[in-house]
Amino acid sequence: MSAGRSADGREVQIPLQQVAPSLTTPLSVVPPIPQPSHRQANPWPPSDPTASQGVPAGFLPLHGGFRDHFVETPEAKYCCEACRLVLCQPRQTECGHRFCQSCIKDILSHPNPVCPADMEPLFKDKIFRDVCCHREIMALKVYCRSEANGCQEQMSLQQIPDHLNVCPFYEVPCPLGKCKERMMRKEIPDHLSWKCKHRETSCEFCMTKMPLTDLQKHKETVCPAFPVSCPNHCTFSSLPRSELSSHQHDCPKAQVSCQFHRYGCTFKGLNQDMRQHESTFAAEHLRMMASRNSTLENKVEDIKGELLERYKVLPALSSRLSELENQNDELREKNRQMEQKLATMQKLMSSHSEKLLEVELELRSLRVLRDEVENLRGTVENVRTRLNALEQGGRSGTGSTTHTLASLETQLSVHEIRLADMDLRFQVLETASYNGTLIWKIRDYKRRKQEAVAAKTLSLYSQPFYTGYFGYKMCARVYLNGDGMGKGTHLSLFFVVMRGEYDALLPWPFKQKVTLMLMDQGPSRKHLGDAFKPDPNSSSFRRPAAEMNIASGCPLFVSQSVLETGSYIKDDTIFIKVTVDTSDLPDP
Repeated sequence: MSAGRSADGREVQIPLQQVAPSLTTPLSVVPPIPQPSHRQANPWPPSDPTASQGVPAGFLPLHGGFRDHFVETPEAKYCCEACRLVLCQPRQTECGHRFCQSCIKDILSHPNPVCPADMEPLFKDKIFRDVCCHREIMALKVYCRSEANGCQEQMSLQQIPDHLNVCPFYEVPCPLGKCKERMMRKEIPDHLSWKCKHRETSCEFCMTKMPLTDLQKHKETVCPAFPVSCPNHCTFSSLPRSELSSHQHDCPKAQVSCQFHRYGCTFKGLNQDMRQHESTFAAEHLRMMASRNSTLENKVEDIKGELLERYKVLPALSSRLSELENQNDELREKNRQMEQKLATMQKLMSSHSEKLLEVELELRSLRVLRDEVENLRGTVENVRTRLNALEQGGRSGTGSTTHTLASLETQLSVHEIRLADMDLRFQVLETASYNGTLIWKIRDYKRRKQEAVAAKTLSLYSQPFYTGYFGYKMCARVYLNGDGMGKGTHLSLFFVVMRGEYDALLPWPFKQKVTLMLMDQGPSRKHLGDAFKPDPNSSSFRRPAAEMNIASGCPLFVSQSVLETGSYIKDDTIFIKVTVDTSDLPDP
């Protein structure tokens, strides 16, 4: 919701409208104009309405005027009074002189700026954009910015960006990205075909495509079809890299170990000598295998014995484990129950301590009020007694008695007014809420509605309520016949921040979330509500300077047809609930 104002100046809360996202324009396939470091990214500042003229990045100079080669020498009126170049984003001063936007910005940055042409003082709010001069300058004829490269085209200054997007003499970077070279646009095909170090090529052995700079490393390290020589210098002088691993197993010059080395044979030799070794030492190999087999059988027997011993104690351990698991489950359940009881007790203790504090504070206020009321009543009784005595004696008395009687009647009237005021304060204290929640009971709905329609009583104020004993003071305001946009059709409900005794200790502006609700008195309890976060820039939520701030809320809170046809009115009474979020409210 956002803040707005009704016809009589009251601030209201209006739902925000969702704004559709802006569409983006697709990029052109033509290589874009690069943005040199000495050129400005945007032709106008973001706040300038002419920024939509479509001038691309890099077209305007970063500082000063245009440095293009004009076909005809520009008139003096098109030149900046500061940099003497052709005006870029012309601005005209009150004294009639023109400057580039960047030049006038530099002049205005100095204290007490003056026009360098006539030394007249300059004021920022009296300098305006010269659209007519800008249009005339953009129509001046210039040579292409690639004139040094051979382009002879002439065009208006405004046409330069479109021309540079297609100019064959314009310098652009290599489209491959990694290449740092720059060339004229017409040289790109030749560069990509023969000169670029990063152009795509194919390995002549495996036909894999890659950049030219990676080709040599590919051949030397990973190409599977690249021919390599056997590291053992056998008769195979060249073979593909992918076959080298399998060749190592069959290479006659390869150094290998006897396949019975795990059983204790220590022979190492060439692959071509291994067959003779295996046939010569076959008996020795068998003896080694038999010895190892015997050792393994003895170990197996030992392991079997150990396993049998462990199997004997396994049932007892399993039973014990089950008992421990059951005990653990019981302890967890007891622990969970104790934690629940502890949490419940903590909540009860917290609520009891808060209620005890509230009751104690209320009792203090009530005792003071009760003492004052009793004193006033005693005083009134004394005055009445004296008044009666004076009346009886004054029937035969003089004029002085009459004067005394009038004085006592005046005192009695003053005391009765004070007594009525104390009774009213006593009632307010009894109904006041200090937890940020207001339940407002409005009786005689029909009569009060008619009074609102007849413009006798347009609005009603609730009793004050507070976010705490030392918190914000607030109230609600209702228009039974509507207000502003809802007049005659809706019930309008507003929230009001009032001046309190402890405002100096509270944070401002008021930032707590506010919920407004019309209570459904039927069994379905379908309450109608709305909520809003206060606008920190609104005067409705600043520290009150008067008795109360401007009301803020919902003029279209609920339509009168919904209110009067549902179960929101019973016994000619409605209930309104206002809740202020106090969860993140710091202590004063």
